[in-house]
Amino acid sequence: MNTKHPLWQNLFRHKDDRISEVTDMWMATPLFDKISTRECRNLVKTMHPRQYKTGELVFNSGDIGTSIILIRSGEIEIKAAENLLAELTMGDFFGEVALVIDEPRTADAIAVKESELIFFLRSDLEEWVKRSPKNGAQFMLNIATVLAARLRHTNILLSLQNS
Repeated sequence: MNTKHPLWQNLFRHKDDRISEVTDMWMATPLFDKISTRECRNLVKTMHPRQYKTGELVFNSGDIGTSIILIRSGEIEIKAAENLLAELTMGDFFGEVALVIDEPRTADAIAVKESELIFFLRSDLEEWVKRSPKNGAQFMLNIATVLAARLRHTNILLSLQNS
C-alpha cells in the first residue's frame, strides 16, 4: 500500500483548482487578450459562481443585464422568441453586452444540463478599471472586438438569408 501520510503532503501546493481552471478558461477567450494571467486570476477571485439545474432560467429577455457569464460546466441555450440562437458549452461566454450598456437582455438563457456558471459583474469590472485603467481599457477594447465580430457574423448570416 502506497498511501502518503497527511503530514507529508505538499503544504505549498496551490489548493484552489477552481480558481486556476476558471482563470485558464477566461484566458482562452479573446476577452483577456493582452492581459496577464496574474491579472485575470485576481479578477477570477472576485467572480461569482452559481449552479443551475436542467431547465432553469439563467435570465429572461427583458431582464436588465449586469454581468458577462462563463460556462464552467454544462450547457446553455440562448433563445429569442423561441428561436434557438446558440448552444453554448464549457468555456463559452455570453451576456457581454451587459458590461457595455445598461439595457435589457435581448434573449433568454436556459440551462440545458446541470451547469456551473461564473458571473463577472459590471460593478466588479468598474472597480477593476479604477484600480487598473490600462488593463480595463484593454478589456473594453477586447469586448468591442468580440461585439464587432458577432455583428459582422450576424450581417453575413442575414445577407445569406436574403439572397
